Amino acid sequence: MPFPRSSGILLHPTSFPGRYGIGDLGTEAYRFVDFLARGAQRLWQILPLGPTGYGNSPYMSFSAIAGNHLLISPDILLEKGLLEPSDLEDIPEFPVDRVDFDKAIAWKVSLLRKAASNFVKINDTILYRQFEGFCRGNADWLEDYALFMALSNAHEGKPWTDWPENIRERHWGALDYPREQLRDEIFFHKFVQFEFFEQWLALKRYANALNIQIVGDIPIYVAGNSADVWANPRVFRLDPHSGNPIEVAGVPPDYFSETGQLWGNPLYDWDYLKSTGFDWWVRRVKGVLSLVDIIRIDHFRGLEAYWSVPFGESTAMNGRWIKAPGYDLFNAIRDRLGKLPIIAEDLGDIDEAVLNLRDHYGFPGMKILHFAFGSDAGNPYLPFNVDRNSVIYTGTHDNNTTVGWFHDNANEHERARLYQYIGCRSDRGVAWDLIQLAYSSVANQAIVPLQDVFGLGSEARMNTPSVAEGNWAWRYRGEALQDEYGDRLRDLVYFFGRNR
Repeated sequence: MPFPRSSGILLHPTSFPGRYGIGDLGTEAYRFVDFLARGAQRLWQILPLGPTGYGNSPYMSFSAIAGNHLLISPDILLEKGLLEPSDLEDIPEFPVDRVDFDKAIAWKVSLLRKAASNFVKINDTILYRQFEGFCRGNADWLEDYALFMALSNAHEGKPWTDWPENIRERHWGALDYPREQLRDEIFFHKFVQFEFFEQWLALKRYANALNIQIVGDIPIYVAGNSADVWANPRVFRLDPHSGNPIEVAGVPPDYFSETGQLWGNPLYDWDYLKSTGFDWWVRRVKGVLSLVDIIRIDHFRGLEAYWSVPFGESTAMNGRWIKAPGYDLFNAIRDRLGKLPIIAEDLGDIDEAVLNLRDHYGFPGMKILHFAFGSDAGNPYLPFNVDRNSVIYTGTHDNNTTVGWFHDNANEHERARLYQYIGCRSDRGVAWDLIQLAYSSVANQAIVPLQDVFGLGSEARMNTPSVAEGNWAWRYRGEALQDEYGDRLRDLVYFFGRNR
């Protein structure tokens, strides 16, 4: 479905400033939404909101629907009486510009456990009824997720494929004993999900009231070590004895890597999914749409054909393309959920069949200005070649910042073509040159990372694909979110008609 002409900012909530080591859903989140409103922005794009595992990647979550409990605001827990002021006095000295995940997790999980204990002690009947209602309304995923996380903790973080066979394979009656033995831990994980959803949905309502829609992200695949795979093994192509994937996901050699990207996620058993009316996928999309207004499907091309790599390979080079039932899937989702507010991440190795699938449903594709200046006039990312039903970006979370790209990645030819295209250099720097170029394009939506609004360099990059460590940690300082930037954005919005 086409979207109105508008603009927005890409920023994940972990990047908010604050004294608790990682961005959260408290005061700074609302301040950022106010900044969007000041800048006449209509979109806030985020990365997946799920609880992250090894590597801290939001694209490798323990659940396709659960929320990241690290985003829960301690200040809001204090306001609700679930923490005492003394709980927030001796806060560790956290880095200001980056998330130290190990340090933040250790401190914050301990704090959340204290809040969960207090939740039981305060005996607030209304709050507890709300909690029970949340658990009932989300039982189709929450029960398995809370049990999975409790079992993971009981097995010292080992992947579920290393658990005892009867629990790994969910034998009849085998889960009754751990449910009883781990009931306190199960309660904790239900409690933090309740708090996350309460805080996130309050923030979403605030944004929506200011005419700001949230663009959420669905990774096409889920992590192998997740509640989804453990609880729904038939959905995935797994070895029935070990639980390991038969083949895994990735992409062939591309712009980001000469050997491809070996993601390692289990692949779907599409024949089984089709026999169920794609029920698991429909419930997944419904769950994400309860948290966001628009969905961006990451690696959309994998729903037309996907790159399959034998399990155990060290790179993604020895894979093969296999067709996926994209039309049947989207028909099933549309029949059960109605209109499809979807953006297709159609980057990478794209062919005509992928474009036909995208266009059949009217999904906007993505255009990246960092890719626009390396070839000739036929480059599909040049603004004059962009379709209206597109979302244009300076760069995404997988790209360098624009300043970083210009100085560290772009070659002399690309830099020369950029300034030939825009005619002259402005006194605001290359980041704002590209922001203006995105806003001036015919693409219905223009989204830029907050790092580009601030004009930051490579030190502020969010993710480097195929690099396992050091990603997802960038945070901005509170003083950087100046009204001047909002006013600049607002001027561009009105000048280029993105206020519709």
